[in-house]
Amino acid sequence: METYDVIIVGAGMAGLTLALALEKGGLDVALVEKQPFDQMLDAGYDGRASAIAYACFRQWKALGVGDQLEQHACRMDEIFVTDGHLPGAASPKPLPFFLHFAADEISDRTGNEPLGYMVENRITRQVLHSAVTERGIALKVPAAVVEHRETGSFAEVELDTGETLRAPLVVSAEGRKSSLRDKAGIGHVSWDYPQSAVVCTVKMERPHNHVAYEHFLPSGPFAILPLTENRACIVWSETHAKAKALMQASDGFFYDHLLARFGEFLGEIELVGPRFIYPLGLGLAEEMHKGRLALLGDAAHGIHPIAGQGLNLGLKDVAALAEVLIEAARLGEDIGTELVLERYAKWRRFDNVSTSVVMDGFVHLFSNGNPLLRAVRDVGIGMFNRVPALRKFVMEDAGAATGELPKLLRGELV
Repeated sequence: METYDVIIVGAGMAGLTLALALEKGGLDVALVEKQPFDQMLDAGYDGRASAIAYACFRQWKALGVGDQLEQHACRMDEIFVTDGHLPGAASPKPLPFFLHFAADEISDRTGNEPLGYMVENRITRQVLHSAVTERGIALKVPAAVVEHRETGSFAEVELDTGETLRAPLVVSAEGRKSSLRDKAGIGHVSWDYPQSAVVCTVKMERPHNHVAYEHFLPSGPFAILPLTENRACIVWSETHAKAKALMQASDGFFYDHLLARFGEFLGEIELVGPRFIYPLGLGLAEEMHKGRLALLGDAAHGIHPIAGQGLNLGLKDVAALAEVLIEAARLGEDIGTELVLERYAKWRRFDNVSTSVVMDGFVHLFSNGNPLLRAVRDVGIGMFNRVPALRKFVMEDAGAATGELPKLLRGELV
C-alpha cells in the first residue's frame, strides 16, 4: 500500500494544476487517470480552446508554467457581445445593441493584463503534464478506481492495476460524471440543454487584433475566439439535430453555413483541422465534500460555455483548495476532516452556485427569438453598455479578480 498526503482522481486541467499547487506547498500527491495520456494529448482528442481569466493565468505563472503557456496563448484585449439575428454576423442588418469590454478600461488595476487568454486545451494539457512529470509527482495512468473506502484517518482507493493507495484526503477531479461523487452519495442536480456545441478552428485573412466576438442567436450563442497565428476557435451552438447534421455534412456544405454565421468582416476564412461536437448541460453537486472526499471543477459544477467560465471556476477551486490544505498541513491539522474541507466549501460555494444560476439564466434569456423578450434584453444591453462602472465590475469578475482572492490568484505561492 502506497501512502500520500492527497490522492487526486482525474488528471484534466484542474486536477493537474492542483497537483502542481500542492507539490509546491510541500504535500505528497498522487494523480490517478483512467485515460492514457498519449490519447489525451493527441490533437484529435479535444478540439476546444479555453478562455482563461487573467487571475487564473496568474496562478499558472506562480506555479512555474505560465511562461511556457503564454508562448501558445492569445491575449483577449476586447470582447464584443451582440444580440443577433440569424444567420449571424453576416446578417445585412446588424443590431445597434451590443456590449463592448476592453482591457484598457481596467488596466490601472490589472497592470496591463488582458481580459483573458485563449489557450487550446491540448496544449494546456501538454504543458501541465510535462511539469507534473518533471517534478516527480506520482502518476497512475492508465488506472481506474474500482473501490473507495474510508478507514479511520485515511481514505483508500483500489485501482484496476492492483495497486492500493491511501491518503487523508481524496479529491475527485473526474469531470461531470464523477464516479467517486456518486459512490459517496453526494446529490447532483443536472439537466441537459436542447443544444450541442460544434467546435472547429479557422484561419482568417485579416488580423483578429485579439478581439473576441459572441453573437447571441435564437438557436444559441455563436462565438469567435482569437487564437495564435491569426486563427480563431469557433463555438457554434445549435439544436442537437442541426449540430449532428453539421457534423455529418460535407466540408463544402459546412463551410457555406459557417460563412453565413461568421460573415466576411475578417476576409476569407479557411477551416483548419477537424470538427468536434459537445452536448451542453448543467450540473451542480449539492455538497463540495463528504467524509474524506472533496470535489473539484466539473465534478462539483458543470455549466454552459456561454461566457467561458467553466474551466475558470475549476481553477478558482484549485487556488482555494490548495491554500486551505497547505495551510492546514502546516498547522498540523488532519487535512481530510470536515473542519478543514468546510473552509474550502465556504470559500467556493457561493461563487459556484451563483455563477451556475446566472449562466443558466443567460441561456434561457438569449437562446430564443421571442420578440418581446428580445426587445427587453436589447434595451438592457444598450443601457448596460453605457454604464462604465458596471462594465468594469463585470470585467474584473469574469477575470476572477473579485472577492476574497486566494494567494495563487494574486500570483503568489501559498
